[in-house]
Amino acid sequence: MNYISVSLYKKVANHAIREGLDPEAIPPISPINSPSKGPQVVPADSFFALHEIVDQALPPGYALRVGQAMEMDDYGVLGLSWKTCSQARDLFDRSVRYFMLLTDTYVFKVQDEDDVTKIYLHRDAYRKGVALSNEATFSATVTVLQLITEKDFFPVEVCFCHPFHSDMSVYESRFQCPVHFSRPHNYIAFKTVDLNTRTAKADLSINAFLNERIEEEASGIEVNGNKLVTDIKALIVDALPSGIPSIHQVGEHIGMSSRTLTRRLSESGFSFRELVSNTQREISMSLLQESTYSIGEIAFQTGFSEQSAFNRAFKRWTGQSPIIFRKN
Repeated sequence: MNYISVSLYKKVANHAIREGLDPEAIPPISPINSPSKGPQVVPADSFFALHEIVDQALPPGYALRVGQAMEMDDYGVLGLSWKTCSQARDLFDRSVRYFMLLTDTYVFKVQDEDDVTKIYLHRDAYRKGVALSNEATFSATVTVLQLITEKDFFPVEVCFCHPFHSDMSVYESRFQCPVHFSRPHNYIAFKTVDLNTRTAKADLSINAFLNERIEEEASGIEVNGNKLVTDIKALIVDALPSGIPSIHQVGEHIGMSSRTLTRRLSESGFSFRELVSNTQREISMSLLQESTYSIGEIAFQTGFSEQSAFNRAFKRWTGQSPIIFRKN
């Protein structure tokens, strides 16, 4: 059985109530505690049924409006990872990694085609509620891209497999581009150059590092090694949801060659590989002790592509499995 997080279910329900839906129209739910999928989930069909109820009761385009109202915190660990994206396209790369690691199906696929990148949503609309949820997903995608880049970010094309069933003007207003229905695939397309845009957080980060480099050159005194290690660890933490970063990627981000970064870390008693491993260990131990995230979610946050690989690494670090460590 497929599941949807309780937080997303409540978001759809609460937003509908704010738009005027009678709270009595919302079916009661019994959240399920699922170690493999996070602490609180509901059957996906309950979520799709809610979409159908709301669509019947409220003006056309509710799925687009609730998608537009989504916040990154509504998506739990995945949303948390979006906040630290370096480029706009990281949003989709991290989503792909998340679903590959934590589900049995690959929901998203990212495909570059010349100067356009298409993000495919592989979720068959076997009932209307799924179609509505697909619309909400693409609407939310635009919202999150705008949040992380702080720019007017819109697609160049949107396609849905399901037939048209509403007021076309609401789609044109939301997506600001051609929207098509009854197509072979669900996808939202963006200019590839736009997806390579640095996020607002990345801009602040790189500006801070570049200013430090300028001060170093002006004063002739290198930034304290301990501070450099702390700063590099912070970058590694941000990068891990996309997978383990290379020293080239980190060096490029801060305007420092791989050779220089290797030398500076060595002077502080570290190799880049050791720093990555230490950071993974510290994050995983902290999350196991202080959060309710599932083991799979923690594996995602620490850059692993498989939960089994995370389990082996954690036992190598601590001599215990993640489950035993959490219980103690």
